[in-house]
Amino acid sequence: MNKPFSWAVRVYYEDTDAGGVVFYANYLKYLERARTEYLRALGYEQDELMTQAGVIFAVRSLQIEYIKSARFNQMVQVSAKIKDIKKASLEFAQQITHDGQLLVTADVCIACLDVDTMKPKAIPDYLLEQLKHEY
Repeated sequence: MNKPFSWAVRVYYEDTDAGGVVFYANYLKYLERARTEYLRALGYEQDELMTQAGVIFAVRSLQIEYIKSARFNQMVQVSAKIKDIKKASLEFAQQITHDGQLLVTADVCIACLDVDTMKPKAIPDYLLEQLKHEY
């Protein structure tokens, strides 16, 4: 398997609580950004997939474990690695680290949906083939 995609994210004051610790729900935003940037690095913009292929991606399920807190002004690394590929869904294994210390792990299942009906739709063949190659 290939190396996971990694994206650096700075923790802003708005991401934290009064103690300077990242609010738990904001980790989900970091995970989302890494998945979006992963697709972008492969050459796919989600707005173009929506308009040209008629598909959008939505979180179907999520399992997350908070191990250690990130704090204000830290740079964290958010990784995204495909764990499983199906016809209309992807499963990602993701991690958030700071200075080599594991902060968060997550398994995220992403459904591919038809933009008009919001029902499951097959991932476009050209994208599916590239994702399988990366997997």
